[in-house]
Amino acid sequence: MPDRLRALFCDHLSVYRGKYMPADKIGDGSSRFARAVFGVHYDRDLLFDAPYAEVRNGMPDMELRWQDADIRQGWETDTKVVLGDLYGADSAPLPLCPRGALKRAIAAWQAHGLTPKLGIELEAYAMQGDESGRLRPYDAPGGVVYGTGPFADPMHINDLIWRKAEELGFKLDMITAEYDSPQFEYTLTFDDALKAVDDIVLFRLMAREVALNAGLVLTFLPKPIPELGGSGMHINFSFVDAEGNNALANGPVGGPENMNDLAKGCAAGLVHHHKGLAGLIAPTAQSYLRLQPGALSGYWKNWGGDHRAVTTRVSGEGGKKARLEHRMADASANPYTACAAVLHAARLGYEQGLSLPPMEKGDGFDKVDAREGVAANLRKAVRDMEADQPLTEAVGAELVKHQAFMKDREFRKTRDLEPDALLDFYVWFV
Repeated sequence: MPDRLRALFCDHLSVYRGKYMPADKIGDGSSRFARAVFGVHYDRDLLFDAPYAEVRNGMPDMELRWQDADIRQGWETDTKVVLGDLYGADSAPLPLCPRGALKRAIAAWQAHGLTPKLGIELEAYAMQGDESGRLRPYDAPGGVVYGTGPFADPMHINDLIWRKAEELGFKLDMITAEYDSPQFEYTLTFDDALKAVDDIVLFRLMAREVALNAGLVLTFLPKPIPELGGSGMHINFSFVDAEGNNALANGPVGGPENMNDLAKGCAAGLVHHHKGLAGLIAPTAQSYLRLQPGALSGYWKNWGGDHRAVTTRVSGEGGKKARLEHRMADASANPYTACAAVLHAARLGYEQGLSLPPMEKGDGFDKVDAREGVAANLRKAVRDMEADQPLTEAVGAELVKHQAFMKDREFRKTRDLEPDALLDFYVWFV
């Protein structure tokens, strides 16, 4: 059987949409989809008034376009896979396209002579069906934080994921068990920003499908098991200058005491836009079960050095490994949108010469504190997002308006009207 093509895009809900296409269409470079996909919610509810989805305007086409160079070997038999960009009927880039939003963020930094590099850390829980068909945590009672081997993963699911990742050319940095069993962390190595996010988007889908074929559901939902810890998507970033040097480096040693002006400006921007970022990078009702004081989750509006209770963390490594880490996001966010938002917030801080507030000195576990955190729920986070006009304009006014509409409806479904109504959809789609 000749190779078929699986053409994909990751939508506003971080849900994968795509088509299988025969081998003779691999070189076509495009395929059409209904733009009304952007009016669909997790529960397949079609929202007629979703901004820019044109549901009431005949549900016209949008076009997914890709480059031949972006086609890669897939993990299904005789299948290649590709990610593309979305365009409207007028052939203009679709403002709602998350991958396009990241490209704009990259270009904005390149205008300063700097090329963003990204490294993404994903956390996930493994679930399995019980006798009644309900999902329960994967049975790995011997799992511990930094656990490896069969006690942490009796079915060797992560061995399957590792082998498939190497076969496909993903550059794995590590896989390990997290604090709460059966939670795992997956980290890919630093790369140019667009490639890094393309890789993490495809890796996440591959890992979920490999696990599903082996009998487990791997969910990147921020809080799938209420009594256990949350799962995040930590965004690490740096920049390469025209000479190929790490522009965040200020010598061979890192840490807060060795930050250069670029690093200080980026960190200041992330602190300044802390509340506005939440609606874009922690965008589900579930996100605010994870974002709590004392949860080491990016709740606090703070920054620091080697401190896991801060939201913006300055690596102690310098030289080529100098970087900043932002710890608020979770994988219910579209990775393209989340990385674009973080890069824009950092850039605004750098361009505006914002000053850093005092570095975090507390332990981060205090429940009652004068420090500021994120909003208490998704609806309030959406309002904070809308109020942060510089950030919303940078990310894209149309994308943010659409995000606000969809997430306000999500809040109503999950809090005001039907508590936990979307939980099963979340687990299966995120």
